Amino acid sequence: MPTSQLTKCIALTQEDTEVHGVMAPIVGHVGDGNFHLAFVLPPGDTAGAAVDARLVERALAMGGTSAGENGMGLGKVASLAKEHASALPVMAAIKNALDPRGILNPGNVLALP
Repeated sequence: MPTSQLTKCIALTQEDTEVHGVMAPIVGHVGDGNFHLAFVLPPGDTAGAAVDARLVERALAMGGTSAGENGMGLGKVASLAKEHASALPVMAAIKNALDPRGILNPGNVLALP
């Protein structure tokens, strides 16, 4: 996230957590434009999904990324497609070239066709 947009993004995200009644302390290393929500939810509670979806949309609209420095986890696969749709075939080709038998992290993020 461009640091010029960070304060606005954090404030709007904090408003989302309050509106949705979600406990999600914000932590991060904002000097490089990264922050994270630490969702505190009971098992099976999906209230954080709406907050997270809005955060991803907001971050992309503000010139940021959906994954930050931590890479792409299974929970962010849909975000990867939104952010890098045109690059997915190249990523899949590299994955397939390096792992032609599909044994490294099978079915995760860049599944074999």
